[in-house]
Amino acid sequence: MVAGFAVLYTVIKVPRPNDQALAQATVVYYADGHNVLARFGANRTSVPFSQMPLTFRDAVMSAEDRHFYEHGGFSIPGIVRAAWGDVRGNPLAGGSTITQQLVKNYYLNQNRTISRKVNELVVSMKIEQQLTKDQIFADYANTIYFGRGTYGVQAAAEAYFGVNASQLSPAQSAVLAAIIRSPGGYAPETNLPGLKARWNWVLDGEVSQGWLSPAEREGVVFPTILKQATNSWASGPGGYLVSYVQAELARKGFSEDDVLRGGLRITTTFQRTAEASAIAAVNKYRPRTAASGVRIGLASVNPATGAIVAMYGGAAYGQPQYVNDASQSHAQAGSTFKAFTLAAALENGINLGSTWNGNSPRSFVNAYGTSPYIVNNEGHQSYGRISLLTAIEQSVNSVFVDVENQPQVTPAKVVDAARRAGIPGSVPISPNLTATLGTASPSAVDMAGAYATFASGGLRATPTAIAKVATAAGQVLFSLAPASHRVFSASVVSQVDYALTHVVTNGTGYRAAALGRPVAGKTGTTDSNQSAWFVGYTPQLATAVDLFRPSADGSTNLSLSGAGGLSSVAGGSFPAQIWTGYMAGALSGQPVLRFPTPTAQVPQSQPTHSASASPTQSLPASPSSSASSPSPSPSNTTPSGSPDPSPSSSGSATPSSSLPATPVGPAGIASDLRPSRGTPRRTRAPLG
Repeated sequence: MVAGFAVLYTVIKVPRPNDQALAQATVVYYADGHNVLARFGANRTSVPFSQMPLTFRDAVMSAEDRHFYEHGGFSIPGIVRAAWGDVRGNPLAGGSTITQQLVKNYYLNQNRTISRKVNELVVSMKIEQQLTKDQIFADYANTIYFGRGTYGVQAAAEAYFGVNASQLSPAQSAVLAAIIRSPGGYAPETNLPGLKARWNWVLDGEVSQGWLSPAEREGVVFPTILKQATNSWASGPGGYLVSYVQAELARKGFSEDDVLRGGLRITTTFQRTAEASAIAAVNKYRPRTAASGVRIGLASVNPATGAIVAMYGGAAYGQPQYVNDASQSHAQAGSTFKAFTLAAALENGINLGSTWNGNSPRSFVNAYGTSPYIVNNEGHQSYGRISLLTAIEQSVNSVFVDVENQPQVTPAKVVDAARRAGIPGSVPISPNLTATLGTASPSAVDMAGAYATFASGGLRATPTAIAKVATAAGQVLFSLAPASHRVFSASVVSQVDYALTHVVTNGTGYRAAALGRPVAGKTGTTDSNQSAWFVGYTPQLATAVDLFRPSADGSTNLSLSGAGGLSSVAGGSFPAQIWTGYMAGALSGQPVLRFPTPTAQVPQSQPTHSASASPTQSLPASPSSSASSPSPSPSNTTPSGSPDPSPSSSGSATPSSSLPATPVGPAGIASDLRPSRGTPRRTRAPLG
């Protein structure tokens, strides 16, 4: 072993510093691979050891290498500790000395291979022979990543405290030292308690080493940290795109250090024209009056690949919030969830021509025999006996709870259909009778991805925003290989498409008919008006738009009532307008495609809303021109605050003559129920 190590020590040379990697910025491109979305890189200014306070040196040694001045480049106990941590699945257990970390970052690379570790060990020993400890520490302190895009103590001191490195106090020095271990994990914006805990640990370590007296330690107070500055590329909606890409890169195994220091070339799936259309549509059709605090999320997905072609997460990244309203904000989905109930019903023998009791209110007892649910339709409207097709057109709550309550369907199968479509497991869905009414709160990305499964004929692809990652030299580190799998039969999905196109031509989503091409979609509104949705698709593109008004602490959503002059904001109003305006631009120049003809027998009905050949002109007037609801044509006029029903809807809801006479669902279920003990519980569930 000694002889072998002697050979390695002779053969392995100290390489040149990895200056090229340090100097190159990462570039993020739109889907075309040419137009730049963002450019960012290492923010680093080297300072000599003499300008680094000893309190900073002591804090860093306390955090990273308490015996730095005693070893010859590596620590046997540290290596053993690191190996034991790997065995226990704790790679953060540590083991590298400051010298080894310098060699890894400054001379070598981040690869986790045995050869790289051997090189690191040998080069560390040689560096110890060539440089003084103070020089090694200075190179390390000027190289290490501190978060916020900063490399080196000078840039970090400016970013976190607005001071030069030479002015760092013991408290500030301990903060920077604490961050080194995991700049993302101890970021003050997201984990201030964790940062404070490690800060205390660093200071206690200084006391244990005799570098800080107990009395001095007692007087150290956690310092004020500056608010993170907004990068130039993040001054508008584009910042949300870049932050989403960074988060997805992290999920794919790229560290923040890799992204900011690695000189990567990242090609996203965002299409420049589609993104411009999303911003323009939101700006044109968003509510103007009484709209304080109203937020809008938009996400658009290519059904064939899962590529996110456009996203609107907010007007100005970081001003006033960093939360992406398309991916991180969540709002009750409302009746957009009825599409999943419809799919579950069609899979289990219930057809679009079946007739149901559409009256309101209706009382239901679930399988557990608990107190009955009292379900109301929007506006307490009763429809009489109607087909399932009419029920989805007019978003009739009582019918869909009835369908969900059938033994061959059940809430569990509705939840399963939603999961298969693409609603992730991180979104809680209660398997009870209100599941079909959309009490779950997904994001716009979640809903766009789920409806994209219908647009693709039942094939599900996971939404993604990254097409390719390469080095500056052109080496491809990641390339999107679209993969989809069947989760619904083509026959079932063709009927879902047929029904949801009728929502647009005959029902609550009639404003989307202005797109001028076949559209399938569903509105979503809540009874407390906490959110409003329109989720729709063509064969080429699935898009979700939601409006909501979060509370000051973000713990819940407040009522949208009054926004844009409406007493109740419905999914068929602003969301449908924004959706149509966006899709008109995003699909400009693309062929008009039709949905597959259903293979099963479906009821026939005549559209009551014609699609205009000029999508932009056929949209209702921009909300900015009036405090009232955007006005449809006179024949479509509804009272303020209504759920934008189709003009053809009526209280009688006489079923079409082509519908079968024998219902699949039980008739008169409300009158046949025996009241259970206790007071009936009314649902606080989404409507419309």
